[in-house]
Amino acid sequence: MLVDDGSRDSSPAIASDAARLDPRVRVLTTPHGGLVATLNRGLEQCRGRLVARMDADDLMHRRRLAEQVELLESLPTWAGLGCHVRTFPRDELATGNRAYESWVNSIRSAEDVEREAFVECPLVHPTWLLRRETLSSHPYRDRGWPEDYDLLLRLITAGQKVGVLARRRLAWRHSADRLSRRSAVYAQDRFTACKAHYLARSFLAQTEQYILWGYGSTGRTLCRALLEHGKRPSHIVELHTGRLGNRIQGADVIPRERLAGVPRLPVVVSVAGAGPRAEIRDALARLGFIETRDYVCAA
Repeated sequence: MLVDDGSRDSSPAIASDAARLDPRVRVLTTPHGGLVATLNRGLEQCRGRLVARMDADDLMHRRRLAEQVELLESLPTWAGLGCHVRTFPRDELATGNRAYESWVNSIRSAEDVEREAFVECPLVHPTWLLRRETLSSHPYRDRGWPEDYDLLLRLITAGQKVGVLARRRLAWRHSADRLSRRSAVYAQDRFTACKAHYLARSFLAQTEQYILWGYGSTGRTLCRALLEHGKRPSHIVELHTGRLGNRIQGADVIPRERLAGVPRLPVVVSVAGAGPRAEIRDALARLGFIETRDYVCAA
């Protein structure tokens, strides 16, 4: 089934062509009411056990669905999965787009998805294949932030396993006028608000205080968002010499060497860049911290 809501991101011509080529394809036309309403409208019409997601202007490998179904059927505890992507056209990609593609394609397991979930959305939305019963109990919601990120964090914080087919099976079109680039819902501050919401209800649910590693622009923004949920840092771990020894948001700013000597609290690592995060992960492992139990990375 193909769903067309008449928005700029949909493609009625592609949908109509698909329906003509395969009589089993049904095109559902709905009034334009936004992406969340359209996704849920399409879900209401689904009757199969599995629901696949894709945008009309993307391209998928002919084996994508078969391989995803085979993997998901072999792992009955998983709620769903995505796959790796190849973004196109390549000559229009900025450095940030290439970095995100590389990072997404480095994620190879359900454990990776859980570990990276608060960094960025670790699965590209048009690659998703989910069990229909999962979507029925966790429908898309409009919370003023990205609907796919909201759903993924909701599933993970509810204890659901979401994995990945570690093969490039979707050609993901990069377009300057796509919804994720022109809607305020997908602005960086809305991603941060979504992260803070779920961090407060999961990793930080049992405490009002935590240790924040990093107070650059990334950590500062997340810290302020967590304050809105009553979560306040007890200490801030910093490398910036101008911040060391100060107090920020009522928290002592300390060098990494002092972390072992402060009261043990959950640690939120809010540092941009895979390289710096890898170094911090190594440092925390040497101190006996276990990721997702004692600390999370939330860039």
